[in-house]
Order: sequence, then structure tokens, then C-alpha cells
Amino acid sequence: SIPIAKQLASIKALGKGSDLEKAFATVALVYNNSADPAGKLSKAETNSLLPGQEKKPKYQEIISALDEESENKIDFEDFMILLVSLTLMSDLLQEIKNVKTTK
Repeated sequence: SIPIAKQLASIKALGKGSDLEKAFATVALVYNNSADPAGKLSKAETNSLLPGQEKKPKYQEIISALDEESENKIDFEDFMILLVSLTLMSDLLQEIKNVKTTK
């Protein structure tokens, strides 16, 4: 498959895009590259994109709640909710807050 960086470079609208737009496009491309033809991710594929998370009880609770149709798949909107939820519940958010942004 084509590397994500090369896929991003091919999106002309991102040429002058902000870092936030590029970050969102990266998430969307990773999702699209892993989704099935119907545009959904299986729980197994979701677990492979977020290694280690599947062992956490809160992860299981969130992903089960997002899988409303009990098909063991989630759509892009639910994937984004999952990412935001995991970030808010993890140490990652605190680490992000501690990153130096100025010299």
C-alpha cells in the first residue's frame, strides 16, 4: 500500500492546510486504508490500529457502546469518538499538556 505521507502529499487541498487539518486528514486516511468496502472498521482492525487499548476495561465499554448494531464494526464517526474518548482518559493528554511549545 502507499505510505500515508505520500497519500497526504497527493491531497491538493492540504497544500496550504493547517497542522490540525493535516492531522485530521491523517486520521481519515488511516481509517480509510483500514476500513472495509462499506466504510466500517471491524473490532479486530480497530484493535490493531490502537494496540494495547483492547485490554483496558474502559476501551471495551466505549467500543461496545459505539457498536449500536452489534455487528462488531464501527463507522468513522464512532472511530473519532473512540479516539477522543481514549485520549481524554489516558496519560497522553497530560503528556501533551506538558510538551514545551516555546524555547
